[in-house]
Amino acid sequence: MKKLIYRFNSKTSEGKLNQKNILGGKGANLAEMGKLGLPVPPGFTISTEVCELFYLNKRKIPKKVMLSANKEIKIIEKITKRKFGDLKDPLLISVRSGARISMPGMMDTILNLGLNDKTTIALKNKTGNGRFAKDSYRRFIQMYGNVVLGIESHLFEELIENYKLTKGVIQDTELEESDWDGLIQNFKDIVKEKTKKNFPQDVNEQLWGAVSAVFLSWNSKRAKTYRKINYIPDHWGTAVNVQAMVFGNMGNDCATGVAFTRNPSTGKKELFGEYLINAQGEDVVAGTRTPENLLSMNKVMPKIFQQLKKNFKQLENKYRDMQDIEFTVENNKLWMLQTRSGKRTA
Repeated sequence: MKKLIYRFNSKTSEGKLNQKNILGGKGANLAEMGKLGLPVPPGFTISTEVCELFYLNKRKIPKKVMLSANKEIKIIEKITKRKFGDLKDPLLISVRSGARISMPGMMDTILNLGLNDKTTIALKNKTGNGRFAKDSYRRFIQMYGNVVLGIESHLFEELIENYKLTKGVIQDTELEESDWDGLIQNFKDIVKEKTKKNFPQDVNEQLWGAVSAVFLSWNSKRAKTYRKINYIPDHWGTAVNVQAMVFGNMGNDCATGVAFTRNPSTGKKELFGEYLINAQGEDVVAGTRTPENLLSMNKVMPKIFQQLKKNFKQLENKYRDMQDIEFTVENNKLWMLQTRSGKRTA
């Protein structure tokens, strides 16, 4: 049987850097970081060839792909010592699209997949942090609702903003666990109202809903138009990256950031980037909070900062180009989430 799924983690990677055609840009770079021994959360890439099979199979994911993916989930469970959908220590995953060239119109990332009413309580009990667990769940409902179920994002945002106004707070971080309880219920009500169905509680249904959404986004109106303008063939397809979640929003020993290995405006050899303590994913670029300059991390998390510097050097030596990097710090442990050759200003 032809290989359709490629594993990556910080010990082994089945894919290669020159396999962008089947792994997509993200998948190939994750595989390469794993090969270099960098701390990459374990995961797997569903190849671009499955995208074609998906459309040939009446927009359904082939059974053999689902079976292979389930085996890979078991490997991630073994590495992380957590179980997908478990009611004691649940494994949560992220789902990202990754075509061979970055393209507008492709599906946004989904984080915290695997959370439902029960696993959220398990996450609260496991971490002793109810606020973090509920905040992660509401983010997941919001992302999944928007990206997979097609509900406009502003409907969720307005609920949060109105709630903050009535409570007299400015930042999301000022909301407490009990506040998120009410908002989670409101979010689920929106899902019910717009889709006439309850928010999915089955973690496998969530996973395959998200993977299908990535493949469907390949043929979104925006993606098709972009391909037409840029002479990109339709048969290329997109890959899907499924990866264990790491959390930058569990407390003050956690952070998330984006960085360049050099200054993209001047080319000067210096660390250039931003990070946020106690934040997740898009928070750094969303504009809801003001990020810190990466250089200040040397004071707050000196060990992590030195590790980042070392990793940046390693990546530049490998790629022989300035790298644009995403990273997360979970409980004082650094995780590398993505690298790609950075775009410079004119």
